[in-house]
Amino acid sequence: MSSSEAKAGKAFRAKMEHYLYSGDKKHVMAGIVLISAVFAVPWYLMTRGAKHQSHQDYLEKADKARSQRLSSSSASSAK
Repeated sequence: MSSSEAKAGKAFRAKMEHYLYSGDKKHVMAGIVLISAVFAVPWYLMTRGAKHQSHQDYLEKADKARSQRLSSSSASSAK
């Protein structure tokens, strides 16, 4: 690594430490926005298109599927 690259790395680190530890309001707000974005983007991607259902809806669908499965298996065994 050349000395100019080392200086650039140290300058970047110094600048980042200044932003992290300054306590300046705009730096704090930028940090909150950045952290919010890090968590919001995956959450949005996971929940888009998903229909949120109540637990009761889930139980009703499970009971319906179970009764269909049981009635189809009893119909096939009766033949």
